[in-house]
Amino acid sequence: MTGPDFDAVVTRLRAAGCVFAEDEAELLVSAARDRRELEAMVRRRVDGQPLEHVIGFAEFCGLTVLVDPGVFVPRRRSEFLVGQAAKLTPVRGIAIDLCCGSGALGLALAAAVELAGLHSVDVDPAAVRCAHRNVAATQPPAHSSASLRVYLGDLYEPLPDSLRGRVDVLLANVPYVPTGEVPFLPAEAREYEARVALDGGADGLDVLRRVAGGAAHWLVPGGHLLIEISERQVPAAEAAFASAGLRPAVVSSEELGATLIVGGSPA
Repeated sequence: MTGPDFDAVVTRLRAAGCVFAEDEAELLVSAARDRRELEAMVRRRVDGQPLEHVIGFAEFCGLTVLVDPGVFVPRRRSEFLVGQAAKLTPVRGIAIDLCCGSGALGLALAAAVELAGLHSVDVDPAAVRCAHRNVAATQPPAHSSASLRVYLGDLYEPLPDSLRGRVDVLLANVPYVPTGEVPFLPAEAREYEARVALDGGADGLDVLRRVAGGAAHWLVPGGHLLIEISERQVPAAEAAFASAGLRPAVVSSEELGATLIVGGSPA
């Protein structure tokens, strides 16, 4: 795409320090309905707002996912979590997506694997509203007749008791940044995403421990829990999974810079 509007946007984005100015300019120009809206969107981006909040969506695992202001933006590295979950999910399985944010991970799993049910949960009302919008906008793949549900609440608390012992895969993109390191996150995250989606407590693993501690009550024998972590958190995360009665394994992707801990429920 070229033209005076495009070139002017690229120049302003470059001056603001946007590394991929041309790509971002193309998205902004395409998303704007007129020059007035384009100007407002460029100003927001130059001021430091995440591109996904400005244009209202993110591309994730081949899906276009709506992302409302304040909602956690799905990271490309989390595509590795979805891919690993897909390998472990049986056909017509049941999945839970905890700390779901926009709902991107669960919906990407449902697009990759035929599910009987997907149950997504977040404690942030803004995230739940966004996830509801994404579920409503989802065009299910031909193979899918999954029941897609979104709940507001703290981890397992809002889930129906009928799911206990019936979940095949539980994926959770929990907050895992240590509290003391949140102030050093990029401004796009610390200023524009909900703190509850970032802050994982003193060592970053407070929510992980709670998720692991409750997983056995929900997973089928031989089911799996998958959580994204940082490399330095591996030993403590393995200990938390083992203490919860899960068999921990660590997998990583150098290409995406992603590290996961996977816990198997005893068969």
